[in-house]
Amino acid sequence: MVVEIATREAYGKALVELARDDQDIVVLDADLSRSTMTRYFAEEYPKRFFQCGLAEQNMISIAAGLAASGKTVFASTFAVFAACRCLDQARICVAQPKLNVKIVGTHGGITVGEDGASHHAIEDLALYCALPNFSVVAPADAIETVEVIKAAAATYGPFYIRLGRPKVPVIYTQDYRFKLGKAVTLREGTDAAIIANGIMVAKALEAAAALASHGTDCRVISMPTMKPLDEEAIIKAAAETGAIVVAEEHLLDGGLGSRVAQVVATHKPVPMAFIGIKDAYAKSGKAGELLQKFGLTADNIGNSVTAAVKKKDS
Repeated sequence: MVVEIATREAYGKALVELARDDQDIVVLDADLSRSTMTRYFAEEYPKRFFQCGLAEQNMISIAAGLAASGKTVFASTFAVFAACRCLDQARICVAQPKLNVKIVGTHGGITVGEDGASHHAIEDLALYCALPNFSVVAPADAIETVEVIKAAAATYGPFYIRLGRPKVPVIYTQDYRFKLGKAVTLREGTDAAIIANGIMVAKALEAAAALASHGTDCRVISMPTMKPLDEEAIIKAAAETGAIVVAEEHLLDGGLGSRVAQVVATHKPVPMAFIGIKDAYAKSGKAGELLQKFGLTADNIGNSVTAAVKKKDS
């Protein structure tokens, strides 16, 4: 039986546990605490929770001030607001002075679903990767989310962490430990490698299992940290498998695929394919239907692997 837990749910509960031992952790939200799940923190530590209202830009400026006074600050809102609405404040107030602010964007990607294009964060990872001094992470499941939040709290400096709205399959076991800037090989393989993050990791594993039944031995690499990127793992995968497919719930422009391709082109060129959103905004719809419409499926990953393997043999 597959267990499914929303990463935002894991985030909210992780904050409560971390704050028991760290009095410097404070949490900010922009009138979305019931959705971002920071409500758990607000209920447990009301004097360390700051409700900023529908003023996301101001929230980031307040977060910077609290961080400058020595606090470890987690500031949460929907990913689309955290990136597109707050980028100037993140750049000037957090990135440039390199302050200890962790911006956590929930409801990332198109799996926000019926909320529609205005709420689909499909540019967020590219925007935050472009900011110097930021670490950028997109965990794959609830267990990894807890580990990422722990690592962010223990690591000084700016973070952007992207979480999702729906429940997603739990991939890792409780003994998993996240390391910033390190990929995780979830399945070995020699014919091709799938590199994925966020919700696409589970789909990559599904695709690899299906490919194995047809004789294709596919490696699956989870790449939770987009910045700093694990270049060593990418180069190793290119050298040992000879073909790479990147899968992400994000625009292809500036996303994980772009960053992986830059490493591959520089160090070990091999055939590549990219699963992501192709220069378009989605519409309102059920999450599963939108993933199907934009090709973010295990079947599409598998077909892309097959095509990439054929290219390396040609």
